[in-house]
Amino acid sequence: MSWLVVLPLPIPALDFSPPHGFSGDLPLGHRVVVPWQGGIKIGIVVAAGQAHTHRLREVIQVLDPWVHPSLITTLKAYETLSGTPLGLLYCDAITCGWEPHLKHLVRPVEGTDLSLFGLELPTDWSTAVDSPVALDQVREQGLLEERFEFPIRTELAYRGLLDGKDNLTPKQKHAWKTLLTIKEAASLAEWARNAEVSTSVVSGVLARGWAEAFERPAGPPECVPIMERNLKKAEWDIPQSGVSRLHGGHPIERFQHLKTLIEQHLGTGVMYLTPDNYRLERAWQALSHLGAQCYSGSLNPLQRDHIWQQVREGQCRMVIGTYGALALPFPDLSMIILEEEGSDAYKLLSGSKMYMADLTATLAHQRESLLVYTGSVPAVESLKVPGTVLAPPPPRVHVVNYAEGSSQPETGPLSMQHMKPALEGYPLSQDLRKVLTQVAERGRQAVLFAPRKGYSALIRCRSCGYIPFCKHCDVPLKFHQGTRLMQCHQCGYREGPPSTCPKCRGAIWQPKGPGTEWILQETRQLLPGFAVYRYDKDHQDDLRPIYEGHPGIVIGTQALLQEKAPPELALISLTLADSWLGHSDFRTDERYHKLLRQLLEWHPRKSPLLVVQTFQALHPALLAVTEGKPADHFPLQDLGRRELLMYPPYSLLAQVEVASRDKARSESVAEDIQKHLTARGADAEEVLGPAPAPIGKIRGLFLTHLLLRATTQERLKTLLTHMDEERWKARVRIEINPRSANF
Repeated sequence: MSWLVVLPLPIPALDFSPPHGFSGDLPLGHRVVVPWQGGIKIGIVVAAGQAHTHRLREVIQVLDPWVHPSLITTLKAYETLSGTPLGLLYCDAITCGWEPHLKHLVRPVEGTDLSLFGLELPTDWSTAVDSPVALDQVREQGLLEERFEFPIRTELAYRGLLDGKDNLTPKQKHAWKTLLTIKEAASLAEWARNAEVSTSVVSGVLARGWAEAFERPAGPPECVPIMERNLKKAEWDIPQSGVSRLHGGHPIERFQHLKTLIEQHLGTGVMYLTPDNYRLERAWQALSHLGAQCYSGSLNPLQRDHIWQQVREGQCRMVIGTYGALALPFPDLSMIILEEEGSDAYKLLSGSKMYMADLTATLAHQRESLLVYTGSVPAVESLKVPGTVLAPPPPRVHVVNYAEGSSQPETGPLSMQHMKPALEGYPLSQDLRKVLTQVAERGRQAVLFAPRKGYSALIRCRSCGYIPFCKHCDVPLKFHQGTRLMQCHQCGYREGPPSTCPKCRGAIWQPKGPGTEWILQETRQLLPGFAVYRYDKDHQDDLRPIYEGHPGIVIGTQALLQEKAPPELALISLTLADSWLGHSDFRTDERYHKLLRQLLEWHPRKSPLLVVQTFQALHPALLAVTEGKPADHFPLQDLGRRELLMYPPYSLLAQVEVASRDKARSESVAEDIQKHLTARGADAEEVLGPAPAPIGKIRGLFLTHLLLRATTQERLKTLLTHMDEERWKARVRIEINPRSANF
């Protein structure tokens, strides 16, 4: 019998023969060393194979158990549905252990002459020579014995000696005696600190032969320090099994409720997943005192490997981490907490494009673990789950309605009589200017969120309205004042703005849609001499003065929400809230509502004023916040709309993207797919489109979309299977549960 082994490559699992002489059960979930393209690679055994042939390459060695069988079942189910190569799924889900630093030992089979292969190996075990191709040739002939060992990690340390070569100065003698007292020092700096001298002094002791450096077994890597916090418990109707949710209120309130729940499950394993590092840090500060470990991409490979081993061996019972922690091999896992289950941050933007929140729900079902959704706002898809919604804190929101004329009544304590939009002030309204001035006068802090980086969303001719577009993508070029260039934010193409309009020869260009640079310029003109910073993908000012509590204003994109809130934050503003509503996606309103709630609880202690500048002041998502409605008020409204339109949670979606450098071919292949599915029994409610993608051309490729909609997973799989029956004359990609704002 062969073994199916998955490798961290975008290919299906492959058959390998067990190692020569292997006896025992199938090592499901174990790491193994396999030959691969003239070298070796680490893989994971995921199933018994079906191939029975002597031509299969043999697994070289079975290493250690690495993943829990439930993860194997979960990823196999996703592969069956999506058709994504299993190797790609494992590569995205498992974030450490693929390249361990193994000691590779080899020896020839007794009586074998390897000179024909250009190799001379000792007859006893020796370190592998640096000739992987020749070794693989010998391996394939069955003439090589191999084994791999995990080397003992060592570190450099220093200890004192009793017989040096030269005399020491008084300071050096003091440092030498200190080292004899402490016996060993992990570094020269540690030695110098203990002796209260400079490192040059201890270096002199070392140079004169009164101390030596030596290798010693290394201890475990440093982990994220525990945050001690006296968090109260909260009494509530604690769920015992299945799926539940806890939303609304203040983050501290939610953590108080969760602490009560976590303490009941610590003995059998708890996993707390967050969508980003900001929420990870917040959860760590609140809950790490319960004995947790932190696991995220910010750790180095050694730290991740150490935590993985601790979890596997049952030494760690609780992990707080980002999506990479989902694959940790808990022997027992009684509860998974998923924060902000509807966050787009759980969607992988490349590779397998898995939505890790879906994978979490499947894994919890496989492991029969209690799954708890939590966060500021429940996802619309999770509303059918029973749960608790905490009362929201009183909102401090001021709305500037650009759509109202001079007859608009005052909407809050900041407002004077509103003027017409042209006189209202844009991109900084009169109200926002007034409160920014107060921030500067009182030495406080403010954050202004811009819809985009750069200076403006586009520039256009004042005379004829012509707009320069990217030559590779179907998007306007954004103007960047810092470089004086127009840039495409899809492919990176750049060019200088034309001196005259190519269409009417006009010479006056008008910027439209302010970005971070434009708002930065306006703010500095308003408050000359006051500290103003910029934070976006292209430019990140040093924000240390802000985090040290100094007065200032930060202009940034939504990426700023991945960082901590400034400590003295008094004001937050969405300078043009409508930008978050301008996407062709049925989840757009939900994202907007979630953003507003997130801004209100961004600061862990304070309640900064939120100023929302908008042309849609009566949008239901905004009204739900300004009127102090519960966190699930707007999602329940959105749920009714989705039921009418048959969108999730009332259906499952898969997006089919057809791409070609020929626009006609992209459209014709999409039409062929639609006709093929219709001929196989799909109706108009199951196949929507084809239609041009929201951005119809990216990097020279014309994109056409279809949307497959099914009420059950089995029906969606049937539709996807029908697509595999043909070979299409264009690139076709399928994405399960698409969540892009451009979808």
